Amino acid sequence: MKNRKILYVSSEVVPYLPESEISKMSFEIPKMVNKQGGQIRIFMPRYGNINERRHQLHEVIRLSGLNLVVNDLDMPLIIKVASIPKERIQVYFIDNEEYFKRKATYSDSEDKLFKDNDERAIFFAKGVFETIKRLNWPPDIIHVHGWMAALLPLYLKQIYNDEPIFKNSKIVTSLYGNEFDKSLNKEMINKILFDEIEEKYVSDLKDPTYENLMKIAMNSSDGVIVGSENVSKKINKFLSNYKKPVLDYHSLDSFSDPYLEFYNNLFHKK
Repeated sequence: MKNRKILYVSSEVVPYLPESEISKMSFEIPKMVNKQGGQIRIFMPRYGNINERRHQLHEVIRLSGLNLVVNDLDMPLIIKVASIPKERIQVYFIDNEEYFKRKATYSDSEDKLFKDNDERAIFFAKGVFETIKRLNWPPDIIHVHGWMAALLPLYLKQIYNDEPIFKNSKIVTSLYGNEFDKSLNKEMINKILFDEIEEKYVSDLKDPTYENLMKIAMNSSDGVIVGSENVSKKINKFLSNYKKPVLDYHSLDSFSDPYLEFYNNLFHKK
């Protein structure tokens, strides 16, 4: 893994959000690769319930200031950065006043999903790619965790595939238990089609459930890692016919070697 560049993009990362299966793995995997000599970056959204003072987030002016178009609206991109104490790991935060200022992650005080979660996911995906371009940091592997990051495989293959910086990038999706019930905004598919992505790649999003969103991610990924024992029956059924590399579930105390082998196999796969 020495000097390989691995980009981790996650909905949640400890210590910035409470510990969960996703937030814990989104910290432990980069930590392991870092110790193996890999070069890593972590990206996550800057939700309003992240304590900026405690975690010492600060804006990176040279990376901020870009406007991203989401559903025909110009939305300013703000980039913040912090370091995980003792680990020498930098975490970049994708921020926007409209999408991420509210003091919650995905749901309101009545536990209803935010109506603009679909736009937040689109903004997050574009924000990550545009920031990596500005950093001029070509990742060998992009490893995504959580539904807020689930559009990255689609946007890599359909929008950013001609960018020289991503020419050799492989993308991997980790699968977890269902992260939300019901559906995202029914207009989600139209907002993605606005970005000139062909409908055949997103037809499942006519019903934007968690499972259909993950199917979109899997279809555009170069491989999939089962990150939880609680993956749903529907996703397991989809996995049974999946033609690309799949790494079965490994617990926190045994994941290191299998993950490294999985990464190395992707490096050598044409």
